[in-house]
Order: sequence, then C-alpha cells, then structure tokens
Amino acid sequence: MREVVFKYRGYIFVPLAVLILVLGKPTPLSYTTGILLALLGEVIRIWGVGYAGTTTREGEVKAAQLVTAGPYSYVKNPLYIGNFITGIGFCIMAIGGVSLPVRVIMLALLPVFYGGVYGTIIPLEEDYLQKAFGGTYKKYSESVPRIFPRFIPYPERTGTFKWQTIYRAESHTLVMFVIMCILMALKISGG
Repeated sequence: MREVVFKYRGYIFVPLAVLILVLGKPTPLSYTTGILLALLGEVIRIWGVGYAGTTTREGEVKAAQLVTAGPYSYVKNPLYIGNFITGIGFCIMAIGGVSLPVRVIMLALLPVFYGGVYGTIIPLEEDYLQKAFGGTYKKYSESVPRIFPRFIPYPERTGTFKWQTIYRAESHTLVMFVIMCILMALKISGG
C-alpha cells in the first residue's frame, strides 16, 4: 500500500487542488498573502530538489547517495514541508471571500491530505534509507528531525546543489504552480 501511495503521491492532491479552484474566491489581500506563502514553499522545495536530484520524481523510492547537505542538514523532509507550505498558500489565496463553513472545510482538508500521504510514505522512505545506508543513515536520522527543522545544521554534510536538476526535476511543478496562480488570479473578487 505504501508503495502505491508513493507512486501516485502527486496525483492524490489533485482533488484538493480542484476543490480549492472550484470553491475558492480570492480577494486581493488573500491572493497576495497566499502567493507569498506559496512562493516560500516552492523556494524550499527547489532548495531541496537541487540537493536531492531527479530521484524526487521517481515512481519508486531510490537514492544514489544519502544527502545531508542544504535543507537536509536541518530536516529530513524539506520537500514535503515546502509542499505543505505551498498548499497552505493556495488555501489562503482561495479563502478570502468564501463563507466560514467553506473556509473550515478547505483548511481542515489540507492537513488530512498531507498527513495521510506523507504519514504513509515517510516511513517507506526511511525504511529504504536505513537498508541502503545503514549506520550512516541511523546516525543522521537520530540527529535530524522529520518535520520540524533543527536550528543547527547536521555537521556531516554530503551532497551539492545543482541548478540543472531544477530544470529536469521541477519544470512540471513550476508549470502547475504558475497555472494555479493564474487561475486563482482570474477568480479575484473585490471583497
């Protein structure tokens, strides 16, 4: 089951994105606030992908090396944190002019979707990394938290940032990000 969720992790969020687009009524303030937050999430994601490489787009868990540099020196799952922040940004964009019940539904569904997907695949990834990198991963895992970043970077950093990876691994995400922003901008109401 975990492997299936991992393979289709990107598609699982489509219903949430459609809900946000259909029910959303952005105002100028909610749009501006939301896009700034969504951009922050995407910057975190780009930082992580630049270190992790194109394996972030694979349909199965794999890693050529244990990356402990960049954002991975602070937290084990920077891509998922970036995704969640981006999701919050899009929700904030959308809720500006909606009723309180719709606001509550949209904001409640966000952690349900993200918690369900990432709560399923993070243990799968950790199992893989433990098997692939043994004691090195165990030491890293004991020092670096899953979700809430530490303030002091992990001292034994491996991996380098590569801009060319962003083009290969993030172009689809960036295109979808821009499309979502445009569609939300077209829905801006004056209230």
